[in-house]
Amino acid sequence: MSQPESAVADAQAGGPSNGTSAKQQEPLAKLAERYGLRRAIARPSLPVYLRQLWDRRHFVMTYATSRNVSKYSTSALGQLWQVLTPLLNAAIYWVMFGVILGASKKVENYPAFLMTGMFVFTYTQRSVSGGAKSISGNLSLIRALHFPRAALPLAYTIQEFQQLLISMGVLFVLVLITGEPLTVLWLLVPVALLLQTMFNIGASMVLARIGATSRDLNQLLPFITRTWLYASGVFFYIQDKVVDSGHLPQWVADLMYFNPAAAHIELMRDLLIESHPVRPWVWFTCVFWAVFALIGGFWYFWRAEEKYGRG
Repeated sequence: MSQPESAVADAQAGGPSNGTSAKQQEPLAKLAERYGLRRAIARPSLPVYLRQLWDRRHFVMTYATSRNVSKYSTSALGQLWQVLTPLLNAAIYWVMFGVILGASKKVENYPAFLMTGMFVFTYTQRSVSGGAKSISGNLSLIRALHFPRAALPLAYTIQEFQQLLISMGVLFVLVLITGEPLTVLWLLVPVALLLQTMFNIGASMVLARIGATSRDLNQLLPFITRTWLYASGVFFYIQDKVVDSGHLPQWVADLMYFNPAAAHIELMRDLLIESHPVRPWVWFTCVFWAVFALIGGFWYFWRAEEKYGRG
């Protein structure tokens, strides 16, 4: 009889099959260790986990694409809503902030300013919201199949990235219509989107782990993201509202610019809008958040790998 079969026989018999008494029986954990057995759901090492995730890259892409196609399959306009949703939000905020509150008077080319902020923020907002429910909303899949659980929040971010590609094409056209010139800086847009995607993946993994055990997160998240929206300078210049108006000191504005959503919005505006005042440190801020969130978020998610889907 082989060692694993002998170990199973020992466990079924209540201990080793050599006639020892119950007091001398080995604990199951030590018995498994003696025969070289390990738990099927045990967390693999980080290098092994990364390799397993890479081996399932086709599953991740297929899962993200299928969700993207099925999301709007029941609506008459279909995937056109990927573009209409941020455009309608931008139109509402333009009326509220640009016309009624007069923000457009202090910002040159306010339509391009506002639409860029809305499209960029919507990408991050949808990514973290999807990541928060990627584990708790797929328990049946997790319990039925064995795969790296990080594939789920990663797939949700890729799904949002696929939608963003369509939205950005529309944004480019709209920015040109508002009178902005096509400059060489537009060639850096893919780099800016890569940095934002890295941050979104890390943030979605952090929220995926929290959302796996805290079901109240999905109820609180809309309020959190709405507050985040208002603090990210989507509708106004942070410098103008916070410092130039005399309300708060400069360090408050610097802290708000360090906000990752605000940093990515500012970076995209620097690239697309010629009249937008450039902030020299915005690239460093975006690189910092991209690296920190991706590495830290992935490590934080991996640490709880064997807990997902239990209970």
